[in-house]
Amino acid sequence: MSDHTIVNTIAARLRQAQATRRTIAPVRGEIALDDMATAYAVQQANVDARVAAGERIVGRKIGLTSLAVQKQLGVDQPDFGALFANMAYGDHQPMPLSNLIQPKVEAEIALVLERDLVHEKHTFADLLRATAYAVAAIEVVDSRIQDWDIRFVDTVADNASSALFVLGSRPVPLTDIDLAACAMTLSRDGEVLSRGNGSACLGNPLNAAVWLADRLVQLGTPLRAGDVVLTGALGPMVAVTQPGSFTAHIEGLGSVRATFTE
Repeated sequence: MSDHTIVNTIAARLRQAQATRRTIAPVRGEIALDDMATAYAVQQANVDARVAAGERIVGRKIGLTSLAVQKQLGVDQPDFGALFANMAYGDHQPMPLSNLIQPKVEAEIALVLERDLVHEKHTFADLLRATAYAVAAIEVVDSRIQDWDIRFVDTVADNASSALFVLGSRPVPLTDIDLAACAMTLSRDGEVLSRGNGSACLGNPLNAAVWLADRLVQLGTPLRAGDVVLTGALGPMVAVTQPGSFTAHIEGLGSVRATFTE
């Protein structure tokens, strides 16, 4: 098969998995483990399909920001996926579990931009100037790949294993928070299930944001004013196995709740 045929075939299989809520085998049998370009081409094919169907891109997520997870998957950099408006939920807004396959939650810091980021090489200063505010967030990750049996090309092709995201309602300017030092807890019914801090995200969430800004300019799809950037997990992810509410508390940003219903 040609590269174009392989990309379209895998993209269609992932769309079908999403539509039917049935997982598929890993795609790394058809994409070489080091073939990042083909994996991102599959992701882009499905992003294009969603846009063509009328969906709206509202930002990007950054994944694999933990050095331990990078080592586990045999890579030396993060990955990214697209965020759509229909993936966004508000604090404590019910999310039906029936729309998901094998979800997990992770606490993150989201940045909301007020300026475009169009330079080939960005600096912390560029990100500080371009960010309107930070807000506490929970990303709901999900995988169309059976049993989360993923390597780098599997998750990239699958839009970085994204599903939904929940934004808190307390926007904070970056002058008022230490992104690297802020502590995080993720709990359910008062029981803390995950702990971390800002430095768990590539040393500082802005490192992840700078990487993403540079990468998207290289691809010709730069971050724009209004975009949401999910900068990456601050601690271990937690599986969602039944209805209920998870609360992420991030020092300086307050709390945000992800609530799952039948």
